[in-house]
Amino acid sequence: MLLFGHNKLFMQTISKKVILIGNFGVGKTSLTRQFVFQKFADEYLTTLGVKIDKKVLIINEIQANLIIWDIAGEVSQTKVPKSYYLGANGIIYVFDLTRPSTFKHITEDLDYIKQVLPNVPYIIVGNKKDLLTEEQLQDTIAQLPLPCEYFTSAKTGEKVEEMFYDLTQKMIS
Repeated sequence: MLLFGHNKLFMQTISKKVILIGNFGVGKTSLTRQFVFQKFADEYLTTLGVKIDKKVLIINEIQANLIIWDIAGEVSQTKVPKSYYLGANGIIYVFDLTRPSTFKHITEDLDYIKQVLPNVPYIIVGNKKDLLTEEQLQDTIAQLPLPCEYFTSAKTGEKVEEMFYDLTQKMIS
């Protein structure tokens, strides 16, 4: 919706909280850095608690101010304080395509998240695609307990913007 006043055009502005969840070392921080700053660093930095970044997207004449919460990785999402989830409008569940242990519990983790945040849109993302051949990727896809919407590479930036745009579209629809 566009608003007019004093010969100026104002775009509708909304704020949306997005949380990135998943095991440690799957690339949540790297995906966020790639999306917000178009940067990648090879060194692994453990997120303690939560790291918050912001980015503005314009979709369908709506300015969406994304507040991106990169939540510290846990093997069990039930160990993350519920307060981190409160007020979330969208969820990105990230797993590492090269580590099957990071996607074995997707179903249980998402069931828990759906209890805490019912009716909140989410996407499932397999990260580190750049480390696999096409054959290895197909083998990994065959092992997944749930369908995955995006196969990303925080290193190369592949599908990172698309993933955030898709989730934002779902949040504003």
